[in-house]
Amino acid sequence: MRKQMTKPIVQIGIAILPFCLSPLQANPPSGWVMAGSKPTEYDANIDPQAAYAGQPSVHIKSIKPPTGFGSMLQCFRGEQYFGKRIRFSANVKSAGIDEYGDWAGLWYRADKGTQWLAFDNMQDRPIKGASAWRNYEVVLDIPHDSTGSCFGILLAGSGSVWINSVKLEVVSINVPVTGHSSIRAMLSTFRCQNEWIFGCPMDSEAPVLGRSPRPEGPKNLGFDK
Repeated sequence: MRKQMTKPIVQIGIAILPFCLSPLQANPPSGWVMAGSKPTEYDANIDPQAAYAGQPSVHIKSIKPPTGFGSMLQCFRGEQYFGKRIRFSANVKSAGIDEYGDWAGLWYRADKGTQWLAFDNMQDRPIKGASAWRNYEVVLDIPHDSTGSCFGILLAGSGSVWINSVKLEVVSINVPVTGHSSIRAMLSTFRCQNEWIFGCPMDSEAPVLGRSPRPEGPKNLGFDK
């Protein structure tokens, strides 16, 4: 049996990948955008047939043979989280993530200007195959000198994921941080260099690019707008 693998982390989330925002069939909830290395290969919409725990769910799926990945995300400034340990959690279920190297995961990144300060995308514990609803989490320390954060869910390759009941909360230092320690040690070398890299551009570029600065806090976590 061939060992299941995920696409190398140098391809997704750590390498400098140009994100793009394009006119899509995708219609993510208010406050969220669809991006990624190949966003036009994915769709994101509220799925009225997949409500769970009394909450609406968003369905992200590949709509053509994928050659990259898609991510539904949002960015914010989040001064209330600076210097604290936070947990990003959500219920997720999956289907059809069966091809060699395909995977999905929650992700979160904290920035200082164009520098990445903290990052985890679950690549060391990926969502694969078909799975029932389960709660997943990413836990990171947000440095005092952070200037903002971005977070979302990604799907690399083919298949579908549904996401529901998103939460961002401050937790105690007794809750372990997630992600691979070697990746955390490498973060100082990675910077945003193109328009969209897991949520770039940064605030200072917004007027030049015709986009609004990041909002102060996360929006529409319940997908009710």
